[in-house]
Amino acid sequence: MTQSIEQLSATRSHGGWVKRFSHRSQVLDCDMTFGIFLPPQAETGPVPVLWWLSGLTCNDENFMQKAGAQKMAARLGMAIVCPDTSPRGTDLPGEHDSYDFGSGAGFYLNARQEPWNKHYHMYDYVADELPALVREHFPISAREAISGHSMGGHGALVCALKQPGRYASVSAFSPVVNPMDCPWGEKAFSRYLGDDRAEWSDWDACELVLAGASKQAMLIDQGENDQFLEEQLKPDHLEKACHIQGVSLKLRRHEGYDHSYFFVASFIDDHLEYHARHLFADHA
Repeated sequence: MTQSIEQLSATRSHGGWVKRFSHRSQVLDCDMTFGIFLPPQAETGPVPVLWWLSGLTCNDENFMQKAGAQKMAARLGMAIVCPDTSPRGTDLPGEHDSYDFGSGAGFYLNARQEPWNKHYHMYDYVADELPALVREHFPISAREAISGHSMGGHGALVCALKQPGRYASVSAFSPVVNPMDCPWGEKAFSRYLGDDRAEWSDWDACELVLAGASKQAMLIDQGENDQFLEEQLKPDHLEKACHIQGVSLKLRRHEGYDHSYFFVASFIDDHLEYHARHLFADHA
């Protein structure tokens, strides 16, 4: 049975289309929006897709409007789908009180604690429900890759590590790699998941690597002038975990760059080309 979607906007871009849709999410029990870039090649057949997960305070529009990814994606023949970052319109107690928890801060996990466990199942949404919906309505092939920024970088890494072999490639910009050991993660995990830190490890990239969840290679770009680098992001923790487990990690550090979308836009073409090499590898 086809699930219904409603088109909110459509804008021509580099021969393709940037479109925005709303739909009712059964997993999140609320109405959601998502953005999609369809390259010109999608008019003649299925194309591979890059899932992009955005960070704290963002929604489905930030990447589409700020990253400047459409030109390269159009040249490569790659669709890009941008989910929202958290459930919307639920108005739970305290949901809108802070930027790093609740609205815009779903952390791409499945909440276990009340009242969050009724709606905050962002992992199931981005890993299962939304992909199924997108493939019902758009010419998207089975080939997929995943990437994200900050909290979304955390989500991308976790999605790939928890599903070995699913994504052709994974990358991230300024990801929260060890949320169990940073203020953002500790706040979110304690409220969404409860006090049992053993359950937190299922949603922590460093812990998943150390547990041998996957050997998939990772590409990460990190700005050296990122204001969150030392307290929240801690890429050296993932570097150490990957070294211990023999996982290939390409961690590129960039002098002078911060946490903003100016940083993402500066290197997004590199990431798109990286993913294209994996997405189209079987067709070379």
